[in-house]
Amino acid sequence: MADKTTTTATTWEDLVAAALLGTGRRTPPVPPRPGQDGAAALLDAAAVETVRRRAGLLPAAVRHRPPVAPTDQRLPLPPAARSRLAMLLADRAGPAGGSRRGTAPDLTELLPQWLAAANQHGYRVPAALLPALLDAARGRTDLRAEALTLAGPRALWLARLNPRWKFALRSGPAADWTPAPALPTGPGYDETAERAWQEGLFAERVALLTALRRRDPDAARALLATTWSTERAEDRLMFVDALREGLSARDEPFLEQALADRSRNVRATSAELLSGLPGSALAARMARRARSCLALDFHEPRIVVEAPHECDSAMQRDGIVAKPPSGHGERSWWLGQLVEAAPLAQWSERFGSRSAAEIVALPVADGWRPDLHAAWCRAAVRQRNAEWSRALLGPPASPPAAEEASWQDPAKLLSALPPGERAAWVAAFISVHGLSEAFRLLGVCAVPWSEPLGRAVVDALDIARDAGSYPWSFSGVMGLAERCLDPEQADRLEVLTAQPDEPENGSPGAAGYWSEAFQRLVGTLRLRATMRRELTPTPRQRP
Repeated sequence: MADKTTTTATTWEDLVAAALLGTGRRTPPVPPRPGQDGAAALLDAAAVETVRRRAGLLPAAVRHRPPVAPTDQRLPLPPAARSRLAMLLADRAGPAGGSRRGTAPDLTELLPQWLAAANQHGYRVPAALLPALLDAARGRTDLRAEALTLAGPRALWLARLNPRWKFALRSGPAADWTPAPALPTGPGYDETAERAWQEGLFAERVALLTALRRRDPDAARALLATTWSTERAEDRLMFVDALREGLSARDEPFLEQALADRSRNVRATSAELLSGLPGSALAARMARRARSCLALDFHEPRIVVEAPHECDSAMQRDGIVAKPPSGHGERSWWLGQLVEAAPLAQWSERFGSRSAAEIVALPVADGWRPDLHAAWCRAAVRQRNAEWSRALLGPPASPPAAEEASWQDPAKLLSALPPGERAAWVAAFISVHGLSEAFRLLGVCAVPWSEPLGRAVVDALDIARDAGSYPWSFSGVMGLAERCLDPEQADRLEVLTAQPDEPENGSPGAAGYWSEAFQRLVGTLRLRATMRRELTPTPRQRP
């Protein structure tokens, strides 16, 4: 039997080799019948050998049939939008980046925007495109949240059947299609929700907790409390972070207990959440500590700083990290953490009823200004305080002083301002300083950009072109403009697509590059407008 098996294997390999090389280059391993050429003899032998090999196969082990795919009751995509998604997914491996040549829109960069728009309408992905969508999300982490939301419950179903998409089990979204657990009644929970929480995969549990948090924050917190003491440290960190949504004073007792957690990261996150509750006991403790470090010298006037001399156990329990990173002094490190966690509203009373802008303008004694203002910046971002963010940013026409540039982060401070004010500040900044320092600032502005902001960006690009600047230096901003300008501006920008004469002392070939870039910009805006129309629900689809 062993010799026969070896002969069969060898014969099959010989047949394959002859088929690959061709009978003109290799004589078939079987002789042809009279009147039969070598190719026909090879095919006959291959057919016989195929039947023999199949007959020798052992039966596979019986496997259970996989569960039926869950239903998805959301709206189907309109036909044009479905075709557009297929095109975007097919092009996802194409070249990307604002420095490319040519006038064709970059479909790869439009895919995230298309997914977000489709999810706003509550569509579901067509079943035939679901594998391609998961493949796209597998290769690009920036797509995963929106892609998994559009994929719906079938994404997790497929991920359990194909390890290629196992990322969906780790990072499944807390989307509207997540099965909503019943709210708690009496001492227990609905049996189905309880079983899903106790036995589900981590991604499913996060999705369950987040979905319930959106509907009933107290019920979500109560569900988390049932298993808190038995969770792994890394899971506790993710679960406590889910409490950000709907955070309120009712969460304080749970978070206060978490301050004694075994994990330093869990303690730090709990302290951060509590410091965002102005009326919390932790915020009051931090306020007292911070007030003891800062005082107003009424004679000059100026702020006098007395940084902490130690970091006691009570401070560490409240989230203060005792050991500073390399290059930081202990006292300045502790001071920054205290001021960052203290409510900003207290400083007006502490400094003679001054406004935030007046406090920021006060001199700070003994060189403590960078540490103090850096901590106030972090506090303004954490507490989403627009007044303090506005004061620390200053007017957009005045760049920060050299010492401020080392600690001030305008992009983060801008994120605490209302969207309209944020866009107006960045537009004014660009009008005065140009685009060289504006890339990160543009990234925090709402999309599509407001008309003043879009005009400021385009005007700055036009000025750079007329000045003969290196066009590739602005490729990142041009890429942002393609994705963020209002599509309705396409016709107005058509005039920029003409190729001007090469300016004196300009970069060779720059005029052609700029012309291509503006043509691509206008074409992309028009494509985005078309995509928006394609996603509009048809009359039959509207609820």
